[in-house]
Amino acid sequence: MQKPYVIDEMISAKSIAARLEELCREIHDEFQGTDKLVVVGLLRGSFVFIADLVRELDLPIEVDFLEASSYGDGMESSREVRILKDLRGAIEGRDVLVVEDIVDTGHTLHHVTGLLKSREPARLKTIALLDKPSRREVDMKADWTGFEIPDEFVVGYGIDFAQRNRNLPYIGKVRFT
Repeated sequence: MQKPYVIDEMISAKSIAARLEELCREIHDEFQGTDKLVVVGLLRGSFVFIADLVRELDLPIEVDFLEASSYGDGMESSREVRILKDLRGAIEGRDVLVVEDIVDTGHTLHHVTGLLKSREPARLKTIALLDKPSRREVDMKADWTGFEIPDEFVVGYGIDFAQRNRNLPYIGKVRFT
């Protein structure tokens, strides 16, 4: 049985929207002139972030998804990254932006970028909504980061705890009662 918990707001929906606008300006500047940017969302946690991101970007875009997991339903990474769903399209010679919800230990983003680089994209950049550098076990940093956060277990804006709380419009800190 799961322990009862409450969620304290950590990053408001308004703060997320404002930061997203800033990030999109930087991404637009980086990829301006591209034929088509392949935006790869890492499922499942990035789905809200990627939806808001692509609506804000004024670039020709193709969206694809890759599902990687190192957590399951737990709160701790297993450090073993499994690819559960691969891309549908080829990325060779194309500009690619990988969208991650949170960089924690760094294992998932490190594994995924290694896999995608082996497919020889023209450019491969990464963006993460959240970054927890204090938890890093692998030398991995996203090219763009929305917010750096302390070592707290968070939910909302697509991020879950045992498949719950993805629908919150903000990022909240889980506090067990």
